[in-house]
Amino acid sequence: MGSVDQSFDPEAMLERFRQRAQAVRKRGLPPVEGPERQRFREQAQLDFMDYAMIGDASATLVDGVLTLTLDLRPPDT
Repeated sequence: MGSVDQSFDPEAMLERFRQRAQAVRKRGLPPVEGPERQRFREQAQLDFMDYAMIGDASATLVDGVLTLTLDLRPPDT
């Protein structure tokens, strides 16, 4: 993989993932029925979860290494 452009903005990337998560959430179901409809719904749930998790991460870019940190621990109750 080539080097990343110097203008790469990790925060902008995270914002794009947040926007993708919202787009998946707002996306309607296509006119399919039966098992195909369920598979589409399950895939949409996974897509939302993946995009939302990356969107919630914090990002650092140090010496060309992008590190995403995501705290998956349950909140203190």
